[in-house]
Amino acid sequence: QVQLVESGGGLVQAGGSLRLSCAASGRTLSMWPMGWFRQAPGKEREFVAAIAWSDGNTYYADSVKGRFTISNTKNTVHLQMNSLKPEDTAVYYCAGGLGPGWSTVTYWGQGTQVTVSS
Repeated sequence: QVQLVESGGGLVQAGGSLRLSCAASGRTLSMWPMGWFRQAPGKEREFVAAIAWSDGNTYYADSVKGRFTISNTKNTVHLQMNSLKPEDTAVYYCAGGLGPGWSTVTYWGQGTQVTVSS
């Protein structure tokens, strides 16, 4: 079993930055690749970014490429979000044990709210 605990959400103005963190505990070998998804009100949950433990490769949705950076420090995954836009407003979920194409997720965090004001 793996537990994922997110932190770092909040309210920020457009153009600002936030850093999310996700601390993993438990059977951490099974939690990779790890990533972030988000869900805006009235919309489906969508992939944001992922990182592979084996080679450190990173992957991004087109909508955040160049603005967001995913990284890890041991078993904590970070999402640095710069140049935030109102459309980035959503609940952000840490995800572990991602399957091919990020189509399946084994572990979910509880979610953290990110609100970007215009």
